[in-house]
Amino acid sequence: MRRHSKKYVEASKLVDNNKLYTKEEATKLVKNTATTKFDSTVEVAIKLNIDAKKTDQQLRGSLVMPNGTGKSKKVLVIAKGDYATEAKNAGADYVGDKDMLDKIKTENWFDFDVIVATPDMMPEVGKIGNILGPKGLMPNPKTGTVTTKVADVIKDLKSGMVTYKTDSYGNVHTIIGKVSFSEDKLLENLEYVVRTINKAKPQTVKGVFIDKITISTTMGPGIKLDKSSFEL
Repeated sequence: MRRHSKKYVEASKLVDNNKLYTKEEATKLVKNTATTKFDSTVEVAIKLNIDAKKTDQQLRGSLVMPNGTGKSKKVLVIAKGDYATEAKNAGADYVGDKDMLDKIKTENWFDFDVIVATPDMMPEVGKIGNILGPKGLMPNPKTGTVTTKVADVIKDLKSGMVTYKTDSYGNVHTIIGKVSFSEDKLLENLEYVVRTINKAKPQTVKGVFIDKITISTTMGPGIKLDKSSFEL
């Protein structure tokens, strides 16, 4: 049986596991349940009423948080020519083509959070898909990371763009901010995520789409939300 830290146990006492909190109550409470000395990340987990084994019911996409995520992402852009110049001017942390891919392959180099690639470079990127895929770093058109609009995507990533996809259990997890965020900013980000996911409901899913919503801090207890407090 897993043993929790003393701080976790104390934080858990603040949360009533038998209660469904409104979105306002939850974003206020979550700030008091942080168990770390550093500025904890606040995350949301959304349980969806889908069959995760069916590809037409799986979700994958990206969104830009209204108030950012509180974390600055390091962006690697795989591009050539004008696109590479555009990426450098837009503030990409690293820009290159085959040289960067070789660095990843031969040096096990991962000093970045996300890869953006132009469509013409994807055949080269695909050659190390077995390395990037398991780490969740493979660029994908659905998340906006395979694109010719390089500058726009870099701007979005730097200002709070996050990617999401359903796991094998039909859950979507994503960051909504930091404990240091105001309640209003956390609430606005939370509402935006829930609305975005709800609008992405596959046509093959019938009835209720969003089953459960829970928020928590890094290594903190989960807080269950009342779905009716959202306009779904």
